[in-house]
Amino acid sequence: MKIFSRGMKVKEIFYSLQGEGRFTGTAAVFLRLSGCNLKCPFCDTDHFDGTFMSHEDIMDELVKYPSRHLVITGGEPSLQLEPGFIDMLHEYGYFVQVETNGTHPLPQNVDWITCSPKSKNIVYDRVNELKVVFGSDAVGGNSLLEHLFISVEAEEYYLQPCDTGDKAVNVEILGRCVEYIKDNPVWRLSLQTHKLIDIP
Repeated sequence: MKIFSRGMKVKEIFYSLQGEGRFTGTAAVFLRLSGCNLKCPFCDTDHFDGTFMSHEDIMDELVKYPSRHLVITGGEPSLQLEPGFIDMLHEYGYFVQVETNGTHPLPQNVDWITCSPKSKNIVYDRVNELKVVFGSDAVGGNSLLEHLFISVEAEEYYLQPCDTGDKAVNVEILGRCVEYIKDNPVWRLSLQTHKLIDIP
């Protein structure tokens, strides 16, 4: 097997259930990479510090867990991911799902792209899954949704109510999100179930 000398800056590696989108409820290993090119005010992840790990060291951690569904998230994974690392994951039998803001292209050998755009400036015209945070002015509101529906083709479309940290505001956003989906049924509701059941 080819040995890769490069690596990535890793925030954390952990094992849990996927809490959002198409694979909600699936046991998955999470590889959270450090760093992002955006600064979204509603971001719920501290992803700027981390530890540099070689690809081999990362693999040594990943294989400790029984699931071969891998979710690579961040931060913004497209800033670090390389095709050779994805090839290595495939050799170990992983299904590689990557969560991206869509502003930079990912390696073409990724298995499933979950694009969660924060602006209209994304590089994709087709992804597997479009997951849009709903109810935050930072992501452009209905104008962004309408733009994405016209410009980006996806196998599945999800709206995820923005978690503001304020319960009353969250209830209001959820209500508006439900009504939007009822009026625009191409979209489906995605809740952050990992927060609802209090798991990592």
